[in-house]
Amino acid sequence: MRALISSLLLAFTLPAFAVDKPTIAVIPKGTTHVFWKSVEAGAKAAGQELGANIIWKGPLKENDRAQQIQIVEQFISEGVAGIVLAPLDDTALARPVAAAMAKNIPVVIFDSALKGEAGKDFVSLVATDNRKGGSMGGAELARVMQNTGKIALLRYQVGSASTDAREAGFLAAVGEHPDLKVIIDNRYAGATMGEAKTVALNMLDKLREADGIFCPNESSTFGMLLALRQSNLAGKKKFVGFDTSPPLIEGLRKGELDALVAQDPTRMGYLGVKTLLDHLRGEKVPGYVDTGVRLITRENLDTPEIKKLLGAP
Repeated sequence: MRALISSLLLAFTLPAFAVDKPTIAVIPKGTTHVFWKSVEAGAKAAGQELGANIIWKGPLKENDRAQQIQIVEQFISEGVAGIVLAPLDDTALARPVAAAMAKNIPVVIFDSALKGEAGKDFVSLVATDNRKGGSMGGAELARVMQNTGKIALLRYQVGSASTDAREAGFLAAVGEHPDLKVIIDNRYAGATMGEAKTVALNMLDKLREADGIFCPNESSTFGMLLALRQSNLAGKKKFVGFDTSPPLIEGLRKGELDALVAQDPTRMGYLGVKTLLDHLRGEKVPGYVDTGVRLITRENLDTPEIKKLLGAP
C-alpha cells in the first residue's frame, strides 16, 4: 500500500510530459504551400520520435493575421504544453505570444522572426538565415547576368520578417555591382500564387525592360513564373527564386529559372518541435537555431545532397 501511495504522489508531482506525452501546437503561416506541408512532416516526425502529440493548425492563407492570432489564443485557452509558431507579422503576433508565455506556455518561433528577445519574450528562433539566403540569391543573379543589367524585384508581403530579410540581403548583394540597376522594388506579391501572378502581369512593362528577376518565396516565385509563361518571357529573363516545389524544380530544369535558394523545411519543423521539447524537459536551448540554406542550380540539381534536401529517395 505504501508503495502504491508513493507512486501516486510521484505521478501528481511530476510534470505532465513525464507521465503523458505533452501536446504541442504547431502553427504555420499558412497551410497550402508545399513548404508548409514539408514543415508539417518534420514536426510530426519529431513528435513521433521524441514523444509528443503534435497538433498542426494554421490559417489557410498567409495574410490572415487575425485568424492566426485566434489560433494562438485558442491553444492558450486549451492549455497546451507549448506552441511552435511561424508568425505572419513580426509585430501583431507579439501580444498573443506574450500572453502564452505569461501563462507558462513556452513559445518557440520558427521560420520568421518576432520582435522581442529570445530567452525572454519567447524561447528560441528556429529559422533559415534569411538575409544570407537573399544574399546568395543576389550573388547568383549577378553572376548569371555577368554583373550588368536591369533587375526587377517582386517583394512578398509587408510585415513578413523572413522575406523582408531576404529582400534586404538580395539588394545588398546586387548593390555591390555598380553596373546592376534595380528598376523596380516597390511591388508586393501578396499571399498566394494567384495574387503574385496578377501583380507580375501588372508590372509587365518593367519585366520586359528587366534583364533579371528575383522573388523571395515559393508563391511569389511561382506566380512570377506563370506570368512570364503567359507573356512569352519565360526563359528569356535571368530569374532566381526562393523555396522549392515540384513546379519550380520543373521550371529550373527547363531553363525558365536559373537558380532557387532552398531552405530545409522538414528539418525546420523537426528542430522547432525538438527545441521546444528540450526546453520543457529543462535543457538549456540556444536563442537561435540555424536550419540551413542552399543554392540549387541545374548543375547540382541531381547531386545526392540536393536530392536528399528535396526529399527524393
